[in-house]
Amino acid sequence: MVLDLGNGFILRHATAGDHPALCMVCLKTGAAGQDATDREDDPELMGLIYAVPYQVFEPELAFVVEGSEGVAGYLFGARDTRTFNARLAVEWYPALRARVVDPGPDPTLWHGSHWARRMVHHPHLDIPPPLAAFPSHGHIDLLPQARGSGIGRRCMAFLEERLAAAGSTGLFLDVHPANRNALRFYERLGYAALAGDGLPETSVFMAKRLPRG
Repeated sequence: MVLDLGNGFILRHATAGDHPALCMVCLKTGAAGQDATDREDDPELMGLIYAVPYQVFEPELAFVVEGSEGVAGYLFGARDTRTFNARLAVEWYPALRARVVDPGPDPTLWHGSHWARRMVHHPHLDIPPPLAAFPSHGHIDLLPQARGSGIGRRCMAFLEERLAAAGSTGLFLDVHPANRNALRFYERLGYAALAGDGLPETSVFMAKRLPRG
């Protein structure tokens, strides 16, 4: 255990043995915070893009929220997003591309997990200029049983403390515009939506400066 979150939940480091659970949580929260099971025809692919790489490349900042029924969420951080993305490009996506076929650029022809397959072959790894002041990024997803009791707030405070202690000066999170609950949650924690050239319309980047350790 790393942290007692209360209400029967703990935060602990994620391990390679948690990869199936990470994929499950990613799928169950993958529709702007809601369950994407009915939408996806490849139930592991979202997790292989958005969850598992953190345990592989940033294990010291990769955690799971665990309760009496097992893993109920995860918390990830990447201290240096540029370095993390560079490793994804060289060490992660080439092997993942061998798993899936590029469905092509026309979204009107996509179905099921085609959007994710396209992402594998054309990942968004560049850092838009407005994010330059926020070198770190984070990622948190909780299943319904772990929501509403302050677990998310405690997890984010924990991640911020870890990153600040490691020398990071700022943290951002990539949020789906339709996930209004997440946007309100980050606003309450002191994050603000960034604006500026180069930011995609498909995401809202919530950012916060961290105190110097």
